[in-house]
Amino acid sequence: MGGYAVVDVEATGRSPWRHRVVEVAVVLLDDGLRIEETFSTLVDPGGPVGPTHVHRIAQDDVVGAPRFREVAPYLLDLLADRVMVGHHVTCDHAFLEREYARIGVPLPPVPLLCTMRLARTRLPAATGWGLTACIEAAGLGWYPAHTAMGDARAAADLLRHYARTGALPPADHREPPQDAAPVPWPRLGRARSLAGGAPVPLLRREAPLGPWPQGVTGFGAAAPVHPGTVPVTQGGE
Repeated sequence: MGGYAVVDVEATGRSPWRHRVVEVAVVLLDDGLRIEETFSTLVDPGGPVGPTHVHRIAQDDVVGAPRFREVAPYLLDLLADRVMVGHHVTCDHAFLEREYARIGVPLPPVPLLCTMRLARTRLPAATGWGLTACIEAAGLGWYPAHTAMGDARAAADLLRHYARTGALPPADHREPPQDAAPVPWPRLGRARSLAGGAPVPLLRREAPLGPWPQGVTGFGAAAPVHPGTVPVTQGGE
């Protein structure tokens, strides 16, 4: 394995079968839990965006955002050979698995590591197992909750906190049966749907650090990012 892919999705509802991804973020960590790359974009769900009061994504915010098929190749590249991490990671995995199934691409088994599950033994003083409660119990400060990148970075910080308090457990590898043929990791060609064959730009929400001030109901304008030249944001911490 080549490190970790900390993932968070915001969706139009709670059911991976009935609802769609409306924002996705990935924070890539190396084996030493240092950030290698980050990726985030709003996603046009092809319909209503769902609970704006939760994720603070308005219908107008996804105008011009890519469809899932258009970001699917980038996500596959980011997940390949990584342990997928998230807070209630099985939920994020289920949404991605269904989105890939809708475009006819089976997502191979991927190792999973859940920061919420680990909290039950690593954060005994937590008042709950939600991400906000766990971040508070770990003393990690504020973060922009219910934004895909904010939640992904918070989960990455939790993973580092757990590593400081003891060795991380092995991931749930979810291996196929031993008699099953190996499934090669799928590779998708880049989606080119703009005039002239240019890639569809990503649309990244710029989330301020800190809690929501009273009365504030949303972020500022989303920032477009062109995947043909800047598919991810390089960074290290």
